[in-house]
Amino acid sequence: MTADLFAGHAPPPGGVVALGPAARLLRGFALPWADAIARALPSVLARAPFRHMETPGGQHMSVALTSCGALGWCSDRRGYRYAPRDPDSGHPWPPLPAPWLGLAREAAHTAGFDGFAPDACLINRYMPGTRLALHQDRDEQDFGQPIVSVSLGLPAAFLWGGARRADRAERVPLFHGDVVVWGGADRLRFHGVAPVRAGEHPFAGGQRINLTFRRAG
Repeated sequence: MTADLFAGHAPPPGGVVALGPAARLLRGFALPWADAIARALPSVLARAPFRHMETPGGQHMSVALTSCGALGWCSDRRGYRYAPRDPDSGHPWPPLPAPWLGLAREAAHTAGFDGFAPDACLINRYMPGTRLALHQDRDEQDFGQPIVSVSLGLPAAFLWGGARRADRAERVPLFHGDVVVWGGADRLRFHGVAPVRAGEHPFAGGQRINLTFRRAG
């Protein structure tokens, strides 16, 4: 692995970093679950492959994504929404693997959010050069539930913004196994991902995989 993609710095040791009053970065938290994630991922992708969804404006997202769980996130000319069936196949989304659910609950608990029961997991694939523009997660019904985001594979710079899109965003380096949890007063903060740099990682080769757990329904 080229772990020195961020100015020669290796991944920092484990620990909890406060990003806001109700936002926490859990360094290396997902590492004990990495093997379980890797074992389950191929079967999830076999049933619901990655795809570049169309935005309401008619563009295609550079980040490929799919979902698992009772609900999956969808985008097309009609807008953004959650749906119980994969629009490509017409079948229900693959079930959320039990170890993934355990990781999401434990991470939320560690960050101060007890009783988190996600019903959707968005799976994003970032190839070198792909990015995710600043945005808010506003398609869920209950903003009282946190977001749990798991970073796997290549490192990335997480853009942690403010309450307005124009607010200056902090660049937070994320490494394999890091988990970011935010909710409460930070639930609607703008956030994104800077263009991912080229590299290789034993978990995902030349790409970054991100799992985002949400209570959507």
